[in-house]
Amino acid sequence: MALIHSFTFKDGEVSYRSKFLRSDTFKKNTHANRIVVSEFGTMVLPDPCQTIFSKACSYLLAAIPDFTDNNLINIIRYGDEYYASSEINYMNQIDPTTLDVIEKINYRKHIALNLATAHPHYDEEGNTYNIGTALMRFGMPKYVIFKVPFNASEHKCKKPALQNVEVVCNIPFRSTLFPSYYHSFGMTENYIVFVEQPFKLDIPKLATASFRGISWGSCLKYDKDDITLIHLVDKNTGKAVSTQFHTDALVVFHHINAYEDDDHVVFDMITYKDSNLYEMFYLENMRMQSNKFIESNVNFSRPVCQRFVLPLNVDTDTPKGTNLVRLKDTKAKAVMQKDGSLHCLPDTIFEGLELPGINYKINGKKYRYFYGSRVEWTPFPNKIGKVDILTKQYKEWTEEGCYPSEPVFVASPTAVEEDDGVILSSIVSLNPNKPNFMLVLNAKTFEEIARASIDASIHLDLHGFFIPTQTTT
Repeated sequence: MALIHSFTFKDGEVSYRSKFLRSDTFKKNTHANRIVVSEFGTMVLPDPCQTIFSKACSYLLAAIPDFTDNNLINIIRYGDEYYASSEINYMNQIDPTTLDVIEKINYRKHIALNLATAHPHYDEEGNTYNIGTALMRFGMPKYVIFKVPFNASEHKCKKPALQNVEVVCNIPFRSTLFPSYYHSFGMTENYIVFVEQPFKLDIPKLATASFRGISWGSCLKYDKDDITLIHLVDKNTGKAVSTQFHTDALVVFHHINAYEDDDHVVFDMITYKDSNLYEMFYLENMRMQSNKFIESNVNFSRPVCQRFVLPLNVDTDTPKGTNLVRLKDTKAKAVMQKDGSLHCLPDTIFEGLELPGINYKINGKKYRYFYGSRVEWTPFPNKIGKVDILTKQYKEWTEEGCYPSEPVFVASPTAVEEDDGVILSSIVSLNPNKPNFMLVLNAKTFEEIARASIDASIHLDLHGFFIPTQTTT
């Protein structure tokens, strides 16, 4: 079940609070004293959630199941509202101070979506951009890029920020019954970068999942023989650029950053050669001893930070085989194909980091540093790393028996340099003589500044959100 925890920094002290998300799913499971609502990795039979998939096959695209609202991926912001979010049509608005649920929100009451990422982007005006998937009975199924304008208000009874949602662009599926899975996307000052990868959701299989007793997660499949399409959309006009970009088959969960440079769009993301990462998180694998797990899974793909470059000005008369990337600071290529499309060959920046974060004040702009959790051959990251993209230098923090969460960068109020700030990470300690703690690192040197011990059990979380106010962080 989704468990939210927060750390409040005030007057040199840190206070801690945690609370299970009081979702409808939580209430149903608590009332039954067992898990009665199906989740991503476990299908409960019989499924208590009403589903329309008992209808004829003509209704396959009518809707996806009435998913759980157990939002355990990220905290996101729409307007001046904060939501516990996952990748489904339900979110729960929360009070970031008390962690209480304010209201359950259904995307579909405001925009025709069945799925949406838990990794939106925010521009300098406070507007939020996100991508969702529409699997609707009427109209072509599609990916939807949308914008939620910032609507800060002092009125407690104002309407949800999503009521003002605007559709930026619709992108049709390249395969009607097999839409691409995606976890995040990239955004520059003027463009949205959407990667349509060959890691796909099998809609017919999803439609019959409850009958066959299989989980929704098992309805994802990776097609190693397919290509990866890269969609580049002007977020001001909603129009996709005419050039078709593609690369080899890969799997991606997290984008790092994207920016424009001399008539090119540059974007970095963490890629995998296959989808076997999911296998690492099944309970039977996580319960295995580390050495046995490594021996039996030596072929698991590791995360690789790769840079892709998309030229914006493309002459269709360019000879086949020509590399159109003119930037001197990267080995990435975009090679002209016979049909006028560009095949993108990435430049590898670093291997072994996941859950990437940056100084978000320069999101969409050229940057130098990113931070992440070091992932080796088990599902449990035990190091925090910093990569200097320019010099390829690497720094890390680690401590025996300690497992860090995603590193969150917080800039110094008077920061001039990109890495002038601190790294925050909640640490799970398995050392009986050391309590769990909130770690504060100097982002520039990666030296420890402070730690705040927590006299309570805490979980290894996924993603976090820093709120720069006087009362809540």
